[in-house]
Amino acid sequence: MHPSKKFTFGAVPTLLLLFALILSACGGSTSTTPPSSGKAPAAQQIFNFPEAAIADIKTFDPALATTQTSLNAIYMVFTGLVGLNDQLDVVPQMAQSWQESSDGMTWTFKLKSGLKFSDGTPITSHDFAYSIDRALQPSLNSPASPSYLNLIKDNDKLLAGKIKTIINDSLLTPDDNTLIIKTNKAASYFLDTLTYPTAYVVEKSLIDKYGTKWTDHLTEGGGDGPFKVQQYTHGQNIVFVPNPNYYGAKPQLSKVNFLFIKDAETAYKDYQVGTIDQAAVPIAHLAEAQKLTAEYHKIPVLSIFYYGMNFLAKPFNNLKIRQAFELAINKDAIIKAIYKDVETPTNHIVPEGMPGYDPNLKGPDGTTSTAGNSTMAKQLFLEGMKEEGYASVSALPAIKFSYPSGSQDTDNEVAAVVQQWQNVLGVSVKPAAIDFETLSAQQPQTVGNASLQFFYAGWGDDYPDPQDFLTLQFAKGSPNNQTNYGQNTSADASTQQQTQQQLVLADTMTDKTARTQAYNTAEQQLVNDVAWLPMYQLARSRLLKSYVHGVVYNAQDFFTPDMWGNVYITSH
Repeated sequence: MHPSKKFTFGAVPTLLLLFALILSACGGSTSTTPPSSGKAPAAQQIFNFPEAAIADIKTFDPALATTQTSLNAIYMVFTGLVGLNDQLDVVPQMAQSWQESSDGMTWTFKLKSGLKFSDGTPITSHDFAYSIDRALQPSLNSPASPSYLNLIKDNDKLLAGKIKTIINDSLLTPDDNTLIIKTNKAASYFLDTLTYPTAYVVEKSLIDKYGTKWTDHLTEGGGDGPFKVQQYTHGQNIVFVPNPNYYGAKPQLSKVNFLFIKDAETAYKDYQVGTIDQAAVPIAHLAEAQKLTAEYHKIPVLSIFYYGMNFLAKPFNNLKIRQAFELAINKDAIIKAIYKDVETPTNHIVPEGMPGYDPNLKGPDGTTSTAGNSTMAKQLFLEGMKEEGYASVSALPAIKFSYPSGSQDTDNEVAAVVQQWQNVLGVSVKPAAIDFETLSAQQPQTVGNASLQFFYAGWGDDYPDPQDFLTLQFAKGSPNNQTNYGQNTSADASTQQQTQQQLVLADTMTDKTARTQAYNTAEQQLVNDVAWLPMYQLARSRLLKSYVHGVVYNAQDFFTPDMWGNVYITSH
């Protein structure tokens, strides 16, 4: 997950619950095994948590976060005005209350009393104004803020350097306890956007003292969430301890240890010997993991994994060639062979279980099938090559498919799909495994250019609104638009641009039924255009030690700050 919240592939894709039940299951899977013994002493209240398939997080700065691995750490230390609960409803965090103006363009937030940073410094409305303004400063060059804070009035002027600040413009602080935010339009999802870390509070004095290296000094303060950083050893681990100044229920754990582990297989073995308390389950070990009924958890996730074809990179500038590449894939066969049917093959961009999901959506061949259509794929491929002047397959530009390293399951998936392209289209595609954080950093750089031709990615919801999967990904000028949809000179570019306009219009609709229909229509066109090549909807399959209690997994696949007050370890 783009300036996007990308998912680490080391957290291996897993068993999918029936998504017809996802809304009722959003509360997630919880460690509910009754304790066989009493609560462990403080010295044993340690939760060892793996970050698999990465050498380190990309950033600890809330304003710069774009990957799930970074977000996992940020959610431990930072919060904002509002957040999402385990049902993905917007709930108060540091805001006590809020009020929306009659025109929907002015929001007044009242803060909770006694808020403090982890070093004891009071938090006021001025800290919120500073943090949001900082996230939009052009000098910071945030890959995420232009997407998540784009409803704030004059954000575009600030990003363009036309004004120096939006404080006392669209961010007002009439007193220490009140923050007023003015927006550029009424939008039903405005509060949802503030749940993303770009709106979280950071401590100005720490940033003034250390500049761009301030997150290396979080042991001194700077945070406001349930934990603070006790130690951060790059490339090895992050140790979190309870924040004594946290405004919510204090953690019962004495320590949470994030460990960077090279791959999912190693993490699984570490779990077996007891050095970590949670692990993703590689498909090869699924059967044995499922036998651990007190430890095995199946978590449906609102996430789509997809292949991105850059519309500015030949031969993917051609619609028929893009469609041929999608229809050449038998998604059903790949999911069955590689993931043992633990994932759900899909043609969708908006996942099932999200508001706005369209059960009637069709693939590029006009059917709901996810088994591919080799006959149509071959026909479209030949027509596309003719349109582009390729006399034969050998005349095609070399095609490199970049995907994240660190998971044998992903390696196997890519090998299988490359073989299908060879069998159906006669095309040789070169797979290139790249470190997850490296690849996720390259993807935003492809906006407006052909630097990354063909890549594997995943997007999980930031908030439960179809705008997060549609407008945020494909609108004109969106930094998430990494396939350059509508931002190209292909023959069908005008159709793409009309769809972009429809998305922006849908964002502002107040009639829920009309808004959903507008999104459905736009999504169908995006699928026809192969703006993404969706492969499957994700679920997580995890093992959690039965002596860990109170952990709740939800459909967004993150731990809420409110959860930590209920997590504890029993003697074992």
